[in-house]
Amino acid sequence: MAKNSNKKVIVGLSGGVDSAVAAYLLQQQGYEVSAVYMQNWEEDSSENCSSVEDLASALAVSEHLSIKIEIINFAKEYWQEVFEQFISAHAAGLTPNPDVLCNSEIKFKHFLNYALDNNADFIATGHYAEIVKFDSEYKLKIPMDKNKDQTYFLHKLQQHQLRKSIFPLAAYNKDSIRQIAAKISLPNSTRKDSTGICFIGEKNYKNFLSGYMLAKPGDIVDEFGNIHGRHDGLIFYTIGQRKGIKLGGVKNTLEKPWYVMAKDFSKNQLLICQGDSNKKLFKDRLRATDVHWIGPKEPQLPLQCMAKIRYRQELQDCEIIKNSNGIVVVFAKQQRAITPGQSVVFYLSDYCLGGAIICA
Repeated sequence: MAKNSNKKVIVGLSGGVDSAVAAYLLQQQGYEVSAVYMQNWEEDSSENCSSVEDLASALAVSEHLSIKIEIINFAKEYWQEVFEQFISAHAAGLTPNPDVLCNSEIKFKHFLNYALDNNADFIATGHYAEIVKFDSEYKLKIPMDKNKDQTYFLHKLQQHQLRKSIFPLAAYNKDSIRQIAAKISLPNSTRKDSTGICFIGEKNYKNFLSGYMLAKPGDIVDEFGNIHGRHDGLIFYTIGQRKGIKLGGVKNTLEKPWYVMAKDFSKNQLLICQGDSNKKLFKDRLRATDVHWIGPKEPQLPLQCMAKIRYRQELQDCEIIKNSNGIVVVFAKQQRAITPGQSVVFYLSDYCLGGAIICA
């Protein structure tokens, strides 16, 4: 009997090449493989949303690999557990990251529960991450392809979720995944990677938010109290933002561009400063709440480790200190554009410890 032949895995096929190759690799390892396509959004899609193409691609992949696929609707769960929090965070002046919640609440909770209810041993996705077991503890590790590392978005996973999950791409880089896809003639082998949040669409962010909350225009004020114009509503801006302020920074002029340094909701003012390296954009510490640790036990604080405050950032040395409302993270070097609502994610060596939501 082939290795893993008595183990059933349900793969979350997104329509992209990563999850498609993940399914193929599991087949090669002898698993009994089937698939699910998750429908998480039912509202009118924007012109940038590729959900129709995603589904068609997932169906084509399942046919090519001769695996059964089910279309499962999690739109209600997504609305209640991800989207409503996304809107509430924006209304509170934060910049939320719905991908983190989508993973913990939809893919690794509702999808996982569906799979277990259908007698699966594991679920699998096309995430670039690795699960390593030490004795009875499951750890989340940075994968071989550090440029594609997605542990940042997976930091809210728990032990039982990791125990029942497989990340087949852990030992591959993106180029090799493309090569495998081409070699086995996957119908989506040349499909571009998806970007942005599907239900918003990258070019319609402001229009999309306007459909769910009231924007209140106000003054744009610099660090010295000078008024430079009007903003469209604080919900549309984030810390460190340059594009969209529509002030200065004109090409071939000596004037330095303007950046968002803060949002004053009490006065409905967008606070700006000039220059990419302006000291007002930098801080050496942050406060965070909603702390989650992946391991079965919370680490003892204070803790010296590394962290990142956004997905593509290099790991930064820091110390985590406990306070009455959560934690304080003190960095060895000042960090640019620390953004409330985003996640700060912690690491020791190549292992993700967990994370928290930045509040200040």
